[in-house]
Amino acid sequence: MRAPLSLKIGLAITLTWVLLAAFAPWLTPWNPTKIDAAQALQPMSAEHLLGTDSVGRDLLARLLYGARIDLLAAVAGVIGPFVLGTTIGLLAGYSGGWLDALLMRILEVTISFPYFVLVIALVSILGPGLKSYIISLTIVNWVTYARLVRAETLVLTGADFILAARVLGFGRLRIMGRHIFPNAIVPSAVFLMTDAVLTIVLGSSLGFLGLGVQPPTPEWGVMIAEGRTYLGSAWWISLCPGIALCSLAFGLSLVADGVAKLLDPEA
Repeated sequence: MRAPLSLKIGLAITLTWVLLAAFAPWLTPWNPTKIDAAQALQPMSAEHLLGTDSVGRDLLARLLYGARIDLLAAVAGVIGPFVLGTTIGLLAGYSGGWLDALLMRILEVTISFPYFVLVIALVSILGPGLKSYIISLTIVNWVTYARLVRAETLVLTGADFILAARVLGFGRLRIMGRHIFPNAIVPSAVFLMTDAVLTIVLGSSLGFLGLGVQPPTPEWGVMIAEGRTYLGSAWWISLCPGIALCSLAFGLSLVADGVAKLLDPEA
């Protein structure tokens, strides 16, 4: 089966940012956190390709090193909810009975709160920072993965090959791990790619609000917020990280779309 064009383009964009982040020390000689007041608000030039910010820090260096933070947030921010939600959905769907009822009540309570408001509340309680953001996402965002996996597990539990496995005397853990899990995980894995986009945008939004990664650590949302005051005179401070954020989100969206098409049996 040929890979969809959207998947190829999305992977190219995403891998470009991964490589730029990985090789940041070799791509720019500037320290992303070093302040040089004499170089403040310098426009784009041969010395500073993307200019400098309000305290003289090289914007290209901050952009490349900031990609590391945003990519880390995208990966770590979906792994925790994915693992927790998948485990809960698998247990609830296969076990049924009181365990299913209990886990679904917990899910309903969690999902009844506005998603963004709940994440902000948890980050405020735990304190600003990337670690608090990842913990908050894990606490809040597992519900979608749990619902997807539970729905697939309920369908698969009554399938002929699962009934055959029970007749052969296979244990519960073996049936769940080797027969149900590989089949139930597909919709959840597709959603994970889309969720990575939302995670990056949400992380940058919290950084913009001052609840995410704290200065002077370079992060795209923080950089956009720092340039608000200078939009009329030094537009590049906010525009460059804004374009970077949109391009990475677009790349991941194309990857999610391509993976969905690749796994679609009717495609």
